[in-house]
Amino acid sequence: MNIALVIAGGSGNRMGQDIPKQFIHVDGCPIIIHTLLAFQNHPDIHSIAVVCLKGWETVLQSYANQFSISKLEHIYPGGSTGMESIHNGIYGLKEDGYEDDDFVLIHDSVRPLLSQEIISNNIAICKEYGCAITGIQCREAILQSDDGFVTRTSIPRDTLIRTQTPQTFRLGNIISVHEEAKAKGIMNSVASCTLIAEVGGRDMHVVPGSEKNIKITTTEDLEILKALMHTHKESWLK
Repeated sequence: MNIALVIAGGSGNRMGQDIPKQFIHVDGCPIIIHTLLAFQNHPDIHSIAVVCLKGWETVLQSYANQFSISKLEHIYPGGSTGMESIHNGIYGLKEDGYEDDDFVLIHDSVRPLLSQEIISNNIAICKEYGCAITGIQCREAILQSDDGFVTRTSIPRDTLIRTQTPQTFRLGNIISVHEEAKAKGIMNSVASCTLIAEVGGRDMHVVPGSEKNIKITTTEDLEILKALMHTHKESWLK
């Protein structure tokens, strides 16, 4: 079984708005619903679970009903950090009877332009290798700075990957990673891929992502999202 685990436990403080960014409307629809529709419309996704910010569970379910997100079967409580929210989600799935061999696609609720191709490739790569991390090669020149203002050091970009989501695992494997992290005192890794790197001992296989698969963090990102939603590839482009 393939389960989408959508992480919506954050309050979106960096956006500076009165409501969490995942519930901001774009084109008459909350961002999180745009995200859930990507999984709803994929034939190989069997179930959707959302880790939701406390107090917004009823709002989420109401929107899911309104926009016919019939695959939404579970809503779990958000944590104080992203890592804790993912922990709540994967352990919630385990408690609800999902098997260790089931595939879990962990995805940010505020990446609404997720393509069907990326979902399919995540499932395929995870089936073959046991782990799939969506990412794109870095194209910009990268500098290293301790304070964000002064730098003398560059980092070769050829070996750098900018990660996105989904990040896909067998349920039993990602639970094992969280168990090892707990034993090692790792409590606040920023993503599943960084947690695996910190725990060590496991290869991660990269699924090609997309520049359109943006994460909405600032009001500028909202402007970019709106532009992307109304832009189509010219027919003459190869």
